[in-house]
Amino acid sequence: MITGANSGLGKAAALEIAKRGGAVHLVCRNKDRAEEARAEIARESGNNDIFVHILDMSEAKKVWEFAEGFKKDHKSLNVLINNAGCMINQRELNAEGMEMNFATNTLGTFILTKSLIPLLEKSDSPRVITVSSGGMLIQKLDTEDLQAEKCHFDGTLVYAQNKRQQVVMTEQWAKMHSSIHFSAMHPGWADTPALRSAMPDFHRSMKNKLRTPEQGADTIVWLAVSEAARTQPSGLFFQDRKAVSTHLPLAWTRTPPEEGQKFMKIMDDLANSFQPQ
Repeated sequence: MITGANSGLGKAAALEIAKRGGAVHLVCRNKDRAEEARAEIARESGNNDIFVHILDMSEAKKVWEFAEGFKKDHKSLNVLINNAGCMINQRELNAEGMEMNFATNTLGTFILTKSLIPLLEKSDSPRVITVSSGGMLIQKLDTEDLQAEKCHFDGTLVYAQNKRQQVVMTEQWAKMHSSIHFSAMHPGWADTPALRSAMPDFHRSMKNKLRTPEQGADTIVWLAVSEAARTQPSGLFFQDRKAVSTHLPLAWTRTPPEEGQKFMKIMDDLANSFQPQ
C-alpha cells in the first residue's frame, strides 16, 4: 500500500514494485489522477494487480474508516509506504479543526499505520516505510506545539517539524512492534509536482541538480522489497540505501526517551478522539 501514489515518488515506487510482480494498492486523494496512474502503471509493468483507493489523508475520521474497511477486505498486508504529504505555507485548519500540514503528514500517517498494524502482523515479513525529509535535521520534536499554534507560522519549518515527528514515530513503533520492520527515509531533493508547488523558488534555482522521481524512490523500493533492508535494525533513518544519523553533529535536536513516549501518548489520544464508534 502506497499513499500519495498518483505522482512523484509514490508513483515511481508503485511502478517499480509492480514491475517486480507485487500487488499494489494506490491510496490517492484525486480519483481521476489516481485512475490515470493506475492505468499507466498497469500498462508499463504488465501487472494488472493495481488497485485504487480514494482517501484524503488530512481527514482523520476518513483515514480510520478506510483502514478499518481495508482490514475487513484483506487477510494481510506486506508493506505500507507512508508517502502522502503536503506543505501549505499559510496556517489553515481542516473541517476537523486540525492544522492541515499536521493533519496530513503526522496525524493521517499515525492513524493509518496504527490501524493497519494488526493486518501487517499477519504477514511473514511486514514492513512500514515512512517518507520523511532531511529537513527534519533542523527541528527538535516540540510536543508543546504540535500544530504550530504558538509560533510564527512558516510552512517550511512546520513541514520539517512534521518530518521530525514522523522519524520519532518510526523509532517508537519499532520498539513497540518487534515483528514489523519500521524505517524512515530521506529521498534526496527530487523533481516532483509536490516540490514544484510547495517550494517554487527552490525548484527554479535547483531544478538542474534535482533527482528524478525514480532516483528519489530507489531507497523506498529497496526498503520495501530487499532482503538486505530487512537485515538492518528496525527504526532507522535511511538515505541512498544506508542508515544515517537523524541528527547533525553536536545537535540540540535529540529527543529524550520520555519525550518520545509523551509524543506517542498525545498522538494516541488525538487519534482515538477521531475513531468512529
